[in-house]
Amino acid sequence: MSFQKISLLFLRVSLGGLFLYAGITKVINPEWSAVGYLKGAKTFSGLYQWLASPELLSVTNLLNEWGLTLIGASLILGLGVRLSGILGALLMLMYYFPILEFPYVGEHSFLIDEHIVYAASLLVLSFSGAGRFWGLEGKIPFLSRFLK
Repeated sequence: MSFQKISLLFLRVSLGGLFLYAGITKVINPEWSAVGYLKGAKTFSGLYQWLASPELLSVTNLLNEWGLTLIGASLILGLGVRLSGILGALLMLMYYFPILEFPYVGEHSFLIDEHIVYAASLLVLSFSGAGRFWGLEGKIPFLSRFLK
């Protein structure tokens, strides 16, 4: 196996662990809610206020908790990496904009923060076929043609 494949495997599994842990900790904590993060949005505040509205908050929380968990599991297993990478990159952009006060992101970043780095890494995984390297994408023939 080449160094490139080993690097992609390490990136896929490490990001998968990060996402899985972030999701599971939210799923098992009945007190967790995205409402504080959403209500503090500095950019696109109307959108984030809408996502935090009482009518949508339970759906927003569910999608956040299980989205992170399933993206993490997908990356670790190497199954559906293209789809989970794209959805994960979109989720990271959704995390990025509330804390963006152009050109600053949070307290310690200028335009680029960890959410952008995660999104870029997920897109690399999505379009490099990373699920085929020690992952299930190449091992399940009937799924392989749908997950390319």
